[in-house]
Amino acid sequence: MSEFPYRTALIIGAGTGISASVARQLAGLGVKVALAARSTAKLKQLDDEIGAKVFSADASDRASVEALFRDVDATIGEPDVVVFNASARAPGPVAEIDPVAVEKALAISAYGGFLAVHHAARRMVKHGKGAILLTGASASVKGFPRSSAFAMGKFALRGLAQSAARELGPMGIHVAHFVIDGAVRSASRSDPQDNPDSTLSADAIAQTYIDILRQHRSAWSFEVEVRPWVEKF
Repeated sequence: MSEFPYRTALIIGAGTGISASVARQLAGLGVKVALAARSTAKLKQLDDEIGAKVFSADASDRASVEALFRDVDATIGEPDVVVFNASARAPGPVAEIDPVAVEKALAISAYGGFLAVHHAARRMVKHGKGAILLTGASASVKGFPRSSAFAMGKFALRGLAQSAARELGPMGIHVAHFVIDGAVRSASRSDPQDNPDSTLSADAIAQTYIDILRQHRSAWSFEVEVRPWVEKF
């Protein structure tokens, strides 16, 4: 297999699920990894495991994200892979949901995605190389009842991904959007014994991210949907 084409990565909205699996696989390929989250305590075990650099940042705050990228530049170098994994929900009936909660959710899922792409592009364009990966969900392509805020945020992120891919692709920057269509397996959510692999494996999702990063520019994928084999869609 050819040498992995990237050397530094920043994961925004890092946690213990998909992003942790992506971080492990990137580190296993020799990539220097930076992890960013509003609360970093949950990242201690992962940090100890892979030796990542951990930063506290608010994905929805312009100054915080700008400072994050500056700190990452100074610590591991400019990231040539940026993964945006942050999102927020504000569930409830559309007639009753708190508008302030919706505003906060959109600030993370949509505006936060823009800030990540903005600062990533500012660094990657001058090098003519890089990859920006955006984590979507079932709600990226279909809105569900009592989930209007999440759908709006994910629809916006997908639109951003489409626009950025068309703009930045010809400059050598691979932008990809992932529709995670199903529940992701975790310590608190396991498969029923009579229905194995009915939830998504975070490690399997992460492998898909790595496969996208390995793609030759003559055959780049923009959007990938991943779902369990028994998921209805």
